[in-house]
Amino acid sequence: MTVLLFIVGVLFVVLGIAASIALHEVGHLVPAKLFKVRVTQYMVGFGPTVWSRRRGETEYGLKAIPAGGYVSMVGMFPPAATEDGAVRPSSTGVFQQLTNDARQAAAEQLQPGDENRVFYRLPIWKRIIIMMGGPLMNLLIGTVLFAVLLMGFGTAQPTTTIASVSECVVPASQQAETGQTECGADDPAAPAYEAGLLPGDRVVTFDGRDVTSWDELSGWIRDAAGREVGISYVRNGETVDSTITPLLTERPVVAADGTAEVDDEGDTVMQEVGFIGVGSTQELVPQPAGAVLPAVGDSLARVAGVVLNLPQRVVEVGQAAFSDAPRDPEGPISVVGVGRIAGEISAMEEIPVASRAATLIGLVAGVNLALFVFNLIPLLPLDGGHVAGALWEGLRRTVARLFGRPDPGPFDMARLLPLTYAVAILLMGMGVLLIYADIVKPVDLFG
Repeated sequence: MTVLLFIVGVLFVVLGIAASIALHEVGHLVPAKLFKVRVTQYMVGFGPTVWSRRRGETEYGLKAIPAGGYVSMVGMFPPAATEDGAVRPSSTGVFQQLTNDARQAAAEQLQPGDENRVFYRLPIWKRIIIMMGGPLMNLLIGTVLFAVLLMGFGTAQPTTTIASVSECVVPASQQAETGQTECGADDPAAPAYEAGLLPGDRVVTFDGRDVTSWDELSGWIRDAAGREVGISYVRNGETVDSTITPLLTERPVVAADGTAEVDDEGDTVMQEVGFIGVGSTQELVPQPAGAVLPAVGDSLARVAGVVLNLPQRVVEVGQAAFSDAPRDPEGPISVVGVGRIAGEISAMEEIPVASRAATLIGLVAGVNLALFVFNLIPLLPLDGGHVAGALWEGLRRTVARLFGRPDPGPFDMARLLPLTYAVAILLMGMGVLLIYADIVKPVDLFG
């Protein structure tokens, strides 16, 4: 059963990513057709074609390697011409030959009547819409999935029902120094253990006040150090009254996002607070619609941070893959890594089905937001590179018009093909490295 659940989780994410790629290309296809550009191919994947059908002037199909996709439009590159309109002679240079070959291939696609249907003749704003259509489709998918995740399933929130009770209290600083995880002879008994609390008990009052949330209860416990107070909890449908004396002990200062705060030297910030030694259960609580966009924004900010430091992050992945160093759980991973994580989550039968489903949806949503940010990088062959080229052309033409100079014409994107090939090789190398690392040194999210 565990193996079957693992496979189900992997398939869910694989199909979700494949659908996201297909819809990304639809984001390019639809505006291209609306603007009358002739689209010759809409393909999901790369390599040999395994299936295709022609509808009108466009061939729709699937390729053997499901690692991306493309929409082929006529007239991506303008013809190279001299000032009198004559085509420049071919150069024997390797880079120039690559450029000439690309122009020749683009010219061979043209048919009678395509004069006003080529991509490079479109107004700049239309070209930007076409190229931004793919990333914006991923942003839309990610936002919709976040809405399903937050409003439909909800986010995990601590409840007032106890999940665990510690037998003793070990100061956090002592745990950090010695790695102690079990109770020692000199460790004081945990107040909750002495008061008779058990996992499954639901705390209803503390110090004479009704308990409505775990955060509220935690604050009262922290403030009641050394003082005996009353506590009531429900066990098996019956209310039990008792007393408890929170113990003053060192605990980490927790930030708003739930992580421990650290100082300038990287050490965990500690504080002395009341502590009783219990942990809470978690349950999914649906969130309002207003929580969706802030959550998407936070996720985009985290992804952007990874992308901005991508070279360093990839080097760190390589160092971890070929050494004993652990992988950074916040670093980049490949589709293989995402699939493995999805399988592990799906196979965790101790976690409720709703929580597992929500996590899988969150993975696909995160991949879409990552695709949105990554495709905005202003380098060819990424969509951001085409947008940058269109903006540069607009700037050149605007400057020429302001200074009364002749129109410089369309920007020749074909001249950037050598750089495009170099970037493509780097991206493929990065992909191979991430896949290798995800096989030999996978990210450990579950300890």
